[in-house]
Amino acid sequence: MLNLSHNNLSGSIPPSLGNLQVLEQLDLSFNNLKGEVPTEGIFKNNATSALIDGNQGLCGGPLELHLLACPVMCLDSSKHKLSILLKVVIPSVILLLLVVAISVLSFRRQKQKAKDISLPSFGREFPKISHSDLARATEGFATSIGSVYRAQLFHDGKLVAIKVFSLETRGAQNSFITECNALRNVRHRNVVDILTACSSIDPNGNDFEALVYEFMPRGDLHNLLYSTPDSECSSYFIPLVQRLNIMVDVSEALAYLHHHHQGTIIHCDLKPSNILLDDDMVAHVGDFGLARFKFDTTSPSLVDSTSTSSLAIKGTIGYIAPEYAAGSQVSTAADVYSFGVVLLEIFIRRSPTDDMFKDGMTIAKLTRDQLPR
Repeated sequence: MLNLSHNNLSGSIPPSLGNLQVLEQLDLSFNNLKGEVPTEGIFKNNATSALIDGNQGLCGGPLELHLLACPVMCLDSSKHKLSILLKVVIPSVILLLLVVAISVLSFRRQKQKAKDISLPSFGREFPKISHSDLARATEGFATSIGSVYRAQLFHDGKLVAIKVFSLETRGAQNSFITECNALRNVRHRNVVDILTACSSIDPNGNDFEALVYEFMPRGDLHNLLYSTPDSECSSYFIPLVQRLNIMVDVSEALAYLHHHHQGTIIHCDLKPSNILLDDDMVAHVGDFGLARFKFDTTSPSLVDSTSTSSLAIKGTIGYIAPEYAAGSQVSTAADVYSFGVVLLEIFIRRSPTDDMFKDGMTIAKLTRDQLPR
């Protein structure tokens, strides 16, 4: 005998109970059982051997139990739903996923093709150029000065300087974007003028980015300053007044970038190699790859880390303001310090990293010691 009555049992009655050969009395009454009652073993003997009263959810079983027939539609409905799921829903989902995947791939391919003629948003119209245009103009990027190539790109035959960014170098992508952002709305006679840009794909499928500038025939101030005495563009033949005029041009560029542009631009890497000279020896400040920006007119002099284009403070040793090393905020004063170093350098013709500057001696200290007291 097995008495499981009043036990709050739930679920269906296990058909295996009907296989127990020596079971003579089974009491499952007053539980929460539901589902079809088995028809074998003790359940088909007689109505008194298996007591199932008080279970509202039971159905079917031997006729002697006088239970309602189990609804056949429940099972058929489940099978029907499963059939619909297998035959309709799942294939539809798979088809939808395939369509989405194909659309994404197609979009990426079209985007990649369109990248040949896409340009950063400069806020004005620029001629559209591709990698093949630049390769043709530079004869396959055959000769260069560093990463800068000289070429005749446009129909007017005017020489241009093409600066190619080595994207394998860490930070090159950020430098390209930063320089685009810095120069897109700049208009000043002493800032290098950008002619157009190229963000494209080379024949090997690699990303390619370059900026095209107005060509500066006299090169940069560093090469001019440290040329040999017999050189065609030797600094020995730069009159004092002309050196002063160069620094006046640079000061005009900084004043514009710091105070007269729609937002403060801090160059962060002012040095002779970033000062370019045209045929008339007019100076133009270039290379804004490390520039910082501030568009809050209430505090134009300071640029905090949240509003800058690069998280790490970078620059060139010898020209970086001392407060950089102490972790101070980047400010327009940093450019002024670099300007002062260049000002001293152009007159005494000594680089701040010259071997003579050691054991506490700096270009500023050397100059200060030479001044009469």
